Amino acid sequence: MRRYAVYLFDLDGTLIDTAPDIQQAANAALAQGGFESIDIALTRRFVGRGGRLLLHSALENQGIAAIESEELDHLYGYFLSHYDAHIAELSRPYQGVEETLGELRAAGSRLGVITNKLEGLSQKLLAALDMRDYFDLLLGIDTLIEHKPHPLPILHACRMLGSELPETLFVGDSATDVAAARAAGCDVVCVDYGYSGEFSPVELGADCVIASFRELP
Repeated sequence: MRRYAVYLFDLDGTLIDTAPDIQQAANAALAQGGFESIDIALTRRFVGRGGRLLLHSALENQGIAAIESEELDHLYGYFLSHYDAHIAELSRPYQGVEETLGELRAAGSRLGVITNKLEGLSQKLLAALDMRDYFDLLLGIDTLIEHKPHPLPILHACRMLGSELPETLFVGDSATDVAAARAAGCDVVCVDYGYSGEFSPVELGADCVIASFRELP
């Protein structure tokens, strides 16, 4: 593998282990609605498509196949409020992430984040962990009219960062990330420690699977 001009990263499960704080927020919302809590394993399985779908999946797992949209809206609002207030209490970057980001920037590469977390929450999380300055661009689930697995965020990031797709690498942890990269037409690497849902990392179809950011080209 080679050095790329632009590196685009998923956030949850790729750069930062956010599941503990997300679990706390989800369980606070579920308890407020009178529902059962979810454990950390299920949280990691459901993370990646946004908080609303996480709550929907948690309820489905409890055998609740249908819920009024207004009630789900209420749970989601409570989830967002709790998560916003406790966004970086337990979340930490994975080992080797910050060192690698610094080295990539020092070598002249431009870096961006493309996440299905709300942009404002993503900015707040990175700032709380003193990681925002590593990145030239951040796109959240609400930044553009489309989000992953649609290719638009990757294509938009390439335009903003002045990169051609063959010079761009996307680094993620899920089928959503691989699908977005494949649709856009750029190379994609998956980490083996993230939130890959029902799939094992080697089943996602990435160009390469790595165990640490230290293995990035």
